Amino acid sequence: MYLLAALVFFGAGGIEALLMRIQLARPVNSFLSPRAFDQIFTMHGTTMIFLVAMPVLTGLANYLVPLMIGASDVAFPRLNALSLWLLISGGLLLYFSFIAGGAPAAGWFNYAPLSEKAYSTTKGVDYYSLGLLIAGIGSVVAAINLIVTIIKYRAPGLSIRRLPLFIWMVLVTQFLIILALPALNASLVMILIDRQLNAHFFEAVSGGSAVLWQHYFWAFGHPEVYIVILPAFGMISEVIPVFSRKPIYGYEYVAASTLAIGVLSFLVWAHHMFAVGLGHSIDTMFAISSMLIAVPTGVKIFNWIATMWNGSIRFTTAMLFAVAFLIVFTIGGLSGVSLAIFPVDWQVTDTYYLVAHLHY
Repeated sequence: MYLLAALVFFGAGGIEALLMRIQLARPVNSFLSPRAFDQIFTMHGTTMIFLVAMPVLTGLANYLVPLMIGASDVAFPRLNALSLWLLISGGLLLYFSFIAGGAPAAGWFNYAPLSEKAYSTTKGVDYYSLGLLIAGIGSVVAAINLIVTIIKYRAPGLSIRRLPLFIWMVLVTQFLIILALPALNASLVMILIDRQLNAHFFEAVSGGSAVLWQHYFWAFGHPEVYIVILPAFGMISEVIPVFSRKPIYGYEYVAASTLAIGVLSFLVWAHHMFAVGLGHSIDTMFAISSMLIAVPTGVKIFNWIATMWNGSIRFTTAMLFAVAFLIVFTIGGLSGVSLAIFPVDWQVTDTYYLVAHLHY
C-alpha cells in the first residue's frame, strides 16, 4: 500500500515535471503563467521528496525488514497502518490546495518571507504546512515501528553484527528520521502560527528572522538526503554481492561508514546556506564537514567495486541497474563535493548546476 500510494504521487509529480519542461522548452512561452509555474514547481519538488522518495523506501522496508530478520510482521501493525494513512491524508490535503484557492508557490523549501501571508496570500502555504506536518508525523511513527522491529524482533542468533546491510542502513535511517523530522515539523507549526495567529517567527520587520526558517528547514533537509539514499545504499549492498557471486567486501567498513554518515549528516546543513552571508568561519566549518561526509560515502563505492572485482558477475537487469547507480551516484556525489567549496557554491548556487546535482 505504501508503494502503491507512492506510485500514484509519482505519477502526479511526473506530470508536474512534464508541464515545467513544456513551459521551458522554448523562450517567451506562455504555456504556464508565472503563478501557475511557481505552483507546479513547488508541488513537483514537495511531491517527489515527501510523497514519493520517502514512502517508496518505507514501503520496501515494511515488506523486506520482517522477512530479512525472521519476524512475522513489524512490531506494531496497527501503528503501521496509521503511519500509512497519515501519509496519504497529508498528501491529499496538500493536493486539495489546487481547488482551495491555489497550491503553494514558495518553492518546495518554502523560504520565508515569501511564505508569509504578506507575500503568499492564498491558502497554499497553509495546506503545504498542514499536509507535510501530518505526513511527517506518519514518518516518525513508521520510524519508531521499524526501530523496535529490528531491535526486538530479530530471529534467535541474529546478532546486530550479523544483520544484512540493508537492515543496517534502514535502522540508521529510522534514527535519522526521528532526530531530523521534528525540526521540520516545528518550523511548519511556526509558519502556521505566523500565518494564522499573526506571530512573527520569520518576519524580520517584526523582530523575527527569515534566515531562521532556513536553519530549521535544512537542519532537517540535509539529513533528509541520507534518509532517502541510505536504504538505496542498502539495496545496492545486497544486489552487487549476489550477482558478483562474492560476499560483500568489507562488511564491517560498509556498516561503520553508514554510522559515520548518520552522525555527519547533522553537521552539514548550512552548506545549503553559503550564499546567506553567515561569515567565513561558519562557511569554513560547514565546508570541511561537507567534504568529510564524502569519505564514508566513498568507502561504500570502493567496497562495492571491490566486491565486483574478480567476481563471477552476472549482468542481470538488477545488476545493470546497480552498476548504473554507481556511475550516476558518483557524478552526483562529486558535484556535491564541488558545492562544498563555498567560493564555487557562490557562483553556481540557484543555477542549473545545482538542479543537476540534486537530480543526480
